Amino acid sequence: MRHALFVPPFDGLAEPDRLVELAVAAESSGWDGLFLWDHLLYSAPVRDVLDPYVSLGAIAAATSRLVIGPMVTPLARRRPAVLARQALSVERLSRGRLVLGLGLGDDAGPAGEFSSFGDESDPAVRAAMLDEGLGVLAGLLSGETVRHSGPHYVVRDVALRPAPERTGGIPLWLAARWPHRRPLRRAARHDGVVVIQMDDPADLVPLRDELARAGADLATFDVVVQRTPGDDASRWAAGGVTWLMTRVGPYRIDVDEAMSLARCGPRR
Repeated sequence: MRHALFVPPFDGLAEPDRLVELAVAAESSGWDGLFLWDHLLYSAPVRDVLDPYVSLGAIAAATSRLVIGPMVTPLARRRPAVLARQALSVERLSRGRLVLGLGLGDDAGPAGEFSSFGDESDPAVRAAMLDEGLGVLAGLLSGETVRHSGPHYVVRDVALRPAPERTGGIPLWLAARWPHRRPLRRAARHDGVVVIQMDDPADLVPLRDELARAGADLATFDVVVQRTPGDDASRWAAGGVTWLMTRVGPYRIDVDEAMSLARCGPRR
């Protein structure tokens, strides 16, 4: 099982230089990855928010080993072609260390990340956009020529270059809010699942069973969960988790505490 910091680039960490310092400290102390939240807005008291892709580019240039990525990007509020170009650029900067976390997104609460900008707020429509957009995005990330005409997206004979440096391309992890099954079946068609709101490692048994029924090869498929600092990592490793993300924040982030967590390294 590998360990990552799960960091919202909010408020005290909404400074690129500070995020880079955090990433360099994490890499030096043995963390395997650092993943950033992807939000345009967040509920109060959060005020300051950084773009994850610009931030990941800076982190990629300052590190050499950390696996990095957004966890997770709501595909329905990013054009697949623009996202593919951003991802390919960060992937090259990182020399093949990028993972893309993707999901449905959430418009609930006062922040209203979709409705605040007139974007699609109906979750059923966003789910259809996600399913269609994943096919478009995967094609564009491959470097091959893509031709697509669908209800939400059109691509007319386009190949985006340079292709990914990583053998096999950029891994795609899909978010799934446990215990909903449909997102798990969607994730099983790709490279991993980012599990949201799972508190009991015993739930990993039915989760893995559902993934296997949906066609996931659990020998290579990533199962990613989050925890708070100090949680017993061994409980998750025994259940088959491949990545354990230790969450920072999101509210009233103490930068000194975040830096201390990075410098102390993961509790294995």
